[in-house]
Amino acid sequence: MARIPSSVVAASGLVGGYAVARWTRQRPLGGVVLAAAGTAAARQWRQRAGGPAAGALTAAYIAAFAGSHPLAKRVGAWPSVFGVAGAMALASWAVADRRG
Repeated sequence: MARIPSSVVAASGLVGGYAVARWTRQRPLGGVVLAAAGTAAARQWRQRAGGPAAGALTAAYIAAFAGSHPLAKRVGAWPSVFGVAGAMALASWAVADRRG
């Protein structure tokens, strides 16, 4: 079974969490998607790059989620979500995925 890169998992969690929350109108359900993907990505980060890097990337994931809210007021919701997801994917790739 092919391993999905952590950069894809993290970006998908941010985009998917927002999409689920928006389309179902159930913010907690979007939070479940966000948390599940974040947990899966964190496990991969720890395996690939170690605990300190996993901690830093997890903090970046949470910051990306939190930062998307004020950014959305400036550029719109979807551009904000795609922007932070792209930044998170790049960080994840640089720290964990490119090594493998």
